[in-house]
Amino acid sequence: MAAMNRIVEFIRSNKPKLFLVLAVIAGFLFGLLYAYVLVPVEYIDTTPDILRRDLQVDYMRMAIDSYQVNRDINLAVRRWMNLGEAAPDIFMEIQNNRGKQSLDAIQTYGRDVQIALNQISPPAPQEEQPSAGTSNFGRYLLIGLAVLALLAFVAALVYFFMRLMRRSSSGVLTPAMQAQQLSRQTEQTDYGSLGLADPIAHMMTTYVLGDNLYNESFSITSPAGEFLGEYGVDVSEKIGVGEPKRVTAMEVWLFDKNDIKTATKVLMSANAYNDLALRQRLEAKGELVLVEPQKQIVLETETLQMLVTVVELEYGEGPLPPNSYFERITLELAVWPKQG
Repeated sequence: MAAMNRIVEFIRSNKPKLFLVLAVIAGFLFGLLYAYVLVPVEYIDTTPDILRRDLQVDYMRMAIDSYQVNRDINLAVRRWMNLGEAAPDIFMEIQNNRGKQSLDAIQTYGRDVQIALNQISPPAPQEEQPSAGTSNFGRYLLIGLAVLALLAFVAALVYFFMRLMRRSSSGVLTPAMQAQQLSRQTEQTDYGSLGLADPIAHMMTTYVLGDNLYNESFSITSPAGEFLGEYGVDVSEKIGVGEPKRVTAMEVWLFDKNDIKTATKVLMSANAYNDLALRQRLEAKGELVLVEPQKQIVLETETLQMLVTVVELEYGEGPLPPNSYFERITLELAVWPKQG
């Protein structure tokens, strides 16, 4: 469990770098998919020298038949040359297996073309098309690049996890790791001993100054495993400039799959609660609540209700106004289905 927590913390604290690596890999793989599956190369108006052997034979047979009709020697030569180096072999194959064509037509075509080839300049060469060897080379190159990309991805994962383990072994706890430790050490309320039903979702969450990526969300499921909704805590407003970011207001929210609206309340520091301009800006997010130790806040939706308890609250000290930002705050969130 500790290793899993370290992994989660590492991912949260390195989101930009991980997103960049994943974006590069995803872009590379999508490029391969686009170029070789979605929009592969299509050959249009190319010469028949890249066709299968049987189709090349058919092409020369049609050239012979055409020459018997139009007697266009330049066209006949061009069609011969379109077959490239295979033309003589194909012509010999047709001579040996002339089918329904007359031997005279075949020999006339071959004789006239050979005479013309010795007398006239050959037509301008056609644009060279990728040969099978080139295609195979490209395929092997693609496979090699894919292997290199995979190795780079594995190396990046190993590097990140080595950094994670090195950081953990050094004994230095990040703010997010401190928050997780505080949440685990804080005892949850035993609602059953208070005569209440056990909540269907129950979580302790802590924010510590310096956890710039703080954003908690949890699923709500029935005892039978049915998804009912979600709940969580997020940063609503910061104060001051520079690092670390100083949080002056947080929002707790409850989403019910059976309700069209998400219930939200904004927990404000004492300084923020007394700031009229800030209050006006945050009122659009939800009901404003002055956060105080042991204070309880209730959120309700169509079929769910959530009790939020401020278990611990400590303000930060510094050049900003007093009681203006949280050094740390621990919230206990408990969700029940609404009765009746």
